[in-house]
Amino acid sequence: MKTRFLVSLLLASVAIQPIRAWDYEGHRTVNLLALASLPTNFPAALRDAAAQERVGFLAGEADRWRNTNDRPLRHFNGLDHYFDVEYLADYYGMTMANLSPFRYEFTAQMAAVRAKSPEKFPADEKDTDRTKYAPGFLPWAIIENYAKLKSGFSYLKVYEEMGTPEEVAQARQNILYVMGVMGHYVGDATQPLHTTKHFNGWVGANPKGYATNKTFHSWIDGGYLRKAGGLKDAELRAKLRPAAPLTLDGAAVRDAEDVFKLVMRFVAEQHKLVEPLYEMNKDGRLSGNGEQGMEGFPILSNQIRLAAQLLGDLWLTAYQSAPVDNFLKNQLATRKLQADAKDGKTEEKPKTTKKKK
Repeated sequence: MKTRFLVSLLLASVAIQPIRAWDYEGHRTVNLLALASLPTNFPAALRDAAAQERVGFLAGEADRWRNTNDRPLRHFNGLDHYFDVEYLADYYGMTMANLSPFRYEFTAQMAAVRAKSPEKFPADEKDTDRTKYAPGFLPWAIIENYAKLKSGFSYLKVYEEMGTPEEVAQARQNILYVMGVMGHYVGDATQPLHTTKHFNGWVGANPKGYATNKTFHSWIDGGYLRKAGGLKDAELRAKLRPAAPLTLDGAAVRDAEDVFKLVMRFVAEQHKLVEPLYEMNKDGRLSGNGEQGMEGFPILSNQIRLAAQLLGDLWLTAYQSAPVDNFLKNQLATRKLQADAKDGKTEEKPKTTKKKK
């Protein structure tokens, strides 16, 4: 009885664990590979040993936020980890081609549909996080962090020219934080199960008999990779090309809105792998047993590489395209003038006049 109770308790604890995309090791690998892809003219202080450890650690930050019972954070953060493509058509009659790059405009588009057809969105008492029927905001999380990173580089350039050593150090730490957290979402985008309503077992009509168990997601995230021997860092690095500035239809990206289009195309490509994953699982190619059971390993390893490749390109593009923050530059110039004037008054010796005899 005691053993049965402990097993039941363990299963219950597993059931309430939040869904992830890649385990921490996978996300950390993505961030470190992306750093390795950067050219030598990328700021050295953002690539040294301390920076690597910081960016690697932050790969898991967005998942740590999910280990909470506070529903406002679960509601806000949970939606940033996925984008269930099918929901666009199933519930909202939308396609990926007509979505606004502005998060709250997209939210308004969905709200309008809900108001028009409330019967399609019945209340669910189990929906404690208030996220049911929402496709998620993963593409927005990526481009918003991209824009934050670009802003960080804009003011870092000014601080490096006109700021104090403390300001430069703080600006660099801000950039590392955004780089690390942003990497998590890019990693999520390459886990195909984070692009689908079939994120943890096939749902609805299932004529091909795909897996419906609620352990499939965690198996893809890391269970299978660990059984297959873990990620091979040297092999991944050997296949990694140097980071390059992003282009859209042959032209350099201009802003985060261009990046949004690229990210949407990227997510659409990863979504195409959803059914093949279920097929490989059904055929035993994701079992980790024998030669056939290892056939899925290079495919999932390649997804990790793809994430690192995109992330490195995003970081490099943000750095190279960041304009100088002229507002901050003017502020620091004014600060310097005021400091110089103050120092001048302090050092100026009072004039003395000789008294006439």
